[in-house]
Amino acid sequence: MLFPAWARVGPLREGAFRGRLHDARTAVSLGRALGAALVVCFVTGLVSHYLQQPPSWAVNHLPSRPSWGYRLTQGTHVATGIAAIPLVLAKLWTVYPRLFAWPPLRSVLHGLERLSILVLVAATLLQLATGLLNTVQWYPWPWNFRPAHWALAWVVVGALALHIAVKAPEIAAHWWRRSPGTLRLPAADGRDRRAFLATVGAAVGAVTVTTVGQSLTPLKDLDLLAPRHPDHGPQHLPVNRTAAAAGITAARLADWRLTVRGPRPYELTLPQLRALPQRSVVLPIACVEGWSKNAHWSGIRIRDLLDRAGAPHHARVRVVSLQQHGAYAVMEMGDLYARDPLTLLALSLNGDVLSPDHGFPARIIAPNRPGVLQTKWVTRLEVLT
Repeated sequence: MLFPAWARVGPLREGAFRGRLHDARTAVSLGRALGAALVVCFVTGLVSHYLQQPPSWAVNHLPSRPSWGYRLTQGTHVATGIAAIPLVLAKLWTVYPRLFAWPPLRSVLHGLERLSILVLVAATLLQLATGLLNTVQWYPWPWNFRPAHWALAWVVVGALALHIAVKAPEIAAHWWRRSPGTLRLPAADGRDRRAFLATVGAAVGAVTVTTVGQSLTPLKDLDLLAPRHPDHGPQHLPVNRTAAAAGITAARLADWRLTVRGPRPYELTLPQLRALPQRSVVLPIACVEGWSKNAHWSGIRIRDLLDRAGAPHHARVRVVSLQQHGAYAVMEMGDLYARDPLTLLALSLNGDVLSPDHGFPARIIAPNRPGVLQTKWVTRLEVLT
């Protein structure tokens, strides 16, 4: 394969890339912020994954408190993922001339460095791009987003760890302003570097402030670029899956009743449910796309329904929805969720009967729980021992 002469020159001072700030100090400064963002995304992504799909041994150990826990972790996950986009673009601009250095492989260590960069850049760009598209629920690819996102997260973290290990000496040499490597750089570049980093920081701040309001509701009036506004939707609450999309029709609801299966099984009509003691709670609905909002819910405590069915205190609960389409028509709750006094079979939202899109006639609302597991259009509760 033939390379143009400028690609074979090597050092930037002899080649075509004469722009300033393509240096290790700028790369390290950006890398610190980008690495922190990726680590936060990874850790909060672990929380989301295990709350959505826990291993069987962990179902009864997932905590239901703090009630706002998932709202915080998932909102942080999406916010840092969006903030990482301008960071990764700035980092790539800083280091891209090195991609054209010649020869492409000088040693085993250099080969590992190149490999880590290739995997890290490709996986990070794919992870951030697909994650961003997930916030708008657009999936222009043939694979299932969630398992792919989960697997790719481990690739990103592994490649990041390898890259840091390989580049550790250079990172250490340029970590501080007074580090030896930094002091060897032209002093005149310091002011431009600070201006460049401030500009990148302003870009990160701008995309964060204009999107984080979908979860951090005090900033909802600045929610200009996020796909969701926390106030927009039926009963002033966003909706991901509508009743029409789930196949819920008036005919299917005409003879609706709640079935509770356990040691003492029973059925209740909607008027009978409304005649039971009602509880009111304020809990957030928080979705994987990053939006969340507190709402006022009223209904019957799940633990009261289980006690009526003679369920053991340690029992798990399977919740079955009327919905015909989607991956979450059936979900399970561990005993910590099922017995939490805040967990309701909700019949009303913000003082009104549930709208069809919010799960009429009954839905689950529980603390510290992903929105996809707050099952709507509930038709059956099954005691699992």
